[in-house]
Amino acid sequence: MAVRGPPSRLGGSALFADYPFLAGAEALLGREPPSVRELLADPAYEHARMIGRARILAAQDDPRGAKDVEELERARDDERYLSFLFARLVLSAAPGAGALRRWAVAEAKRAHGRLKSVPDVDLEEVAARLGVSLSVEGGHASIPVAEYLRLATPIREAEFRLAAQELGGGRVSVPAERASRLLEEAVRAALAVPLPLAPEVIRTIRDGQAELLEEVARHLPAPVARRGGPAGPLRPERFPPCIRRMQRTLEHGENLLHAGRFCLAAFLHRAGASVETIVDAYRGAPDFDESVTRYQVEHITLRDGGRGYEPPTCDTLRSHGLCARDGDPEAPAPQDRARDPLCFEPTLRHPLQYYRIRGGTVAVERDPAATPAGAPGTSDAPGRPPSAGRR
Repeated sequence: MAVRGPPSRLGGSALFADYPFLAGAEALLGREPPSVRELLADPAYEHARMIGRARILAAQDDPRGAKDVEELERARDDERYLSFLFARLVLSAAPGAGALRRWAVAEAKRAHGRLKSVPDVDLEEVAARLGVSLSVEGGHASIPVAEYLRLATPIREAEFRLAAQELGGGRVSVPAERASRLLEEAVRAALAVPLPLAPEVIRTIRDGQAELLEEVARHLPAPVARRGGPAGPLRPERFPPCIRRMQRTLEHGENLLHAGRFCLAAFLHRAGASVETIVDAYRGAPDFDESVTRYQVEHITLRDGGRGYEPPTCDTLRSHGLCARDGDPEAPAPQDRARDPLCFEPTLRHPLQYYRIRGGTVAVERDPAATPAGAPGTSDAPGRPPSAGRR
C-alpha cells in the first residue's frame, strides 16, 4: 500500500480558514451566515471588516501576495472566513475589475505558499473542491490534458508548456509542487470573477464602503500609454491588431502570456517608445512590479547597443495563440472587431512590417549582423524575475 503522508486536516477547521474560497468553508461560522447588510455594518463584525480591509489594501500594494496581513494570522477561524467574504463582496461591487483581479492574484499566491507544503491528500482534496481532477501520490500529480491546458495556458514560465511535460493515457504527470502552482491559477481564475450582486446590493456596498473604495482606486496603477493616445513618435492607431489586443489585455488588468509581454516590449521599443512609456504599458497587469518590469524592459531594449531584441514574427505569434488577424468581437473599436485584410497578405510576415505599411515609422532598425532575437527573448518578458546569468 502506498504511503500518502500525514493525514488530512480537512476534518477540522484549520484548512478552511487557510483556504476560505473552498466549497464548505462557510461551516467555519457554525451558524447561519450574516446578511450582506450585517457584514457591512453590524458592530459584531467590525474586527472581520478590519481584517478584510487589510487584505484588500495589502493586495493593491503588492498583488504578488508577499505583503503579510498580521491581523489575519492572529484572527479566529470564523473571522478569517468573514474577512475573506467581506473583501470579495466589496471588490465585486467596485467600479472596474482591476482591484478585484489584483486581489485575486494576491489571495491565490498566498494560497500557493501554503499548498506547496501540504500532504498529498490535502492537495488532492483542495483540487477536488476547486473542481480540478487531480490525483497526487508520492510527491507527483496526474491531471487530464484538457484540465492541464486550461490551468497552464495563462502561466508564463516555460517549464509549464505542454511540450515539456510527461504525457500518458490522456493525462499529464507533474511534480506536486508544480501541481500546487496549477491550483494557484485555478484559485486566481475563480476569485477574479465578481460575485453576482443585485444592483441594490452594489449600491449599498458602494455607499457604505465609499472611503475604502476611494483608497483602493488611489492604489491602482493608472495605465498611461493607452491605445490611441500620443506617445512620442509612436502611432498607436496604426499598430497591428495583435499589438493592440496585447495592450488592451494589460489595460483591462488581465494576464498576458509570457510571449506576448516580450513581444509588446520589443515592438514598442522598435517603434520608438521610451523605456518609461514601455514600463507604463504594463501597469495594468495584475502582477505588475515596477522594479522587475523596468529591469526586464531595459534588458530587452538595451541589447546590442540599444537596438534591442527583434519582436517575434507573425508565424511565431500564431503558434503562441497571439495573432488577432481574425478580429476581436469584444474590442471597443470597430477596426479591432473586424477581420484585417492586410494581415492575410502572403507577403506580410512581421508586426513591424504591418506598422510600416500603415504609415508608422520604425525608429530603431535591426542590425543585420545581430543575432536574431525572437526565441531567446521569450524568457525575458516584463513582469517576471530575470533568468539566471542574464545580468
